[in-house]
Amino acid sequence: MNTILRKSMLSVAGLAFATGVAAGPVAAHAAPVHEAKPVAVVHTDKPGVDTAKLIPHGTQGAQSRIALNDEQTANAKAIIAATKKAGLPERAAVISIATSLQESKLENLGHLGDRNDHDSLGLFQQRPSSGWGTPEQITDPEYSTMAFLKGLKQVDGWQDMPLTDAAQTVQVSAYPDAYAQWEQQAADLVAQHWNS
Repeated sequence: MNTILRKSMLSVAGLAFATGVAAGPVAAHAAPVHEAKPVAVVHTDKPGVDTAKLIPHGTQGAQSRIALNDEQTANAKAIIAATKKAGLPERAAVISIATSLQESKLENLGHLGDRNDHDSLGLFQQRPSSGWGTPEQITDPEYSTMAFLKGLKQVDGWQDMPLTDAAQTVQVSAYPDAYAQWEQQAADLVAQHWNS
């Protein structure tokens, strides 16, 4: 095989490999690459939602998504309603929903027995022993969201932080980077239900 033909074939093979790597699936355990800020794609057909405000920094790392049942969707709507009642913008609802997706998968969890993380309850896995409220209060979606938002408002500059930093500052989780994986689904839920 002549040199020009061989170099051409290697170039095509290299391009095909590079394209396949770029377009192929990312392993769930692979470390995220943060070299460039990705553009957020928020799926909405609702007018009046400024999608740039939902994910201002782009999503960080691989994104997770779960199918929601009626109860989980109602809890997402309750978080949005509480955010509006608190007078906070859509971004606060995105942070709140992403936090709840990580903490409880948007399920209003009661005491889980031996599987429970101490005395954590509700949508945000808040603890009565840490001053979040009574068990009855913490398992009320509006109350627990307002308590989370009160903590969020106390975080200096939360509006300009990546989601995982804002959520972690309020929640103080053992897994501080886990919140980021829910940002896209949270933004989609806010875009879908903010004006409904």
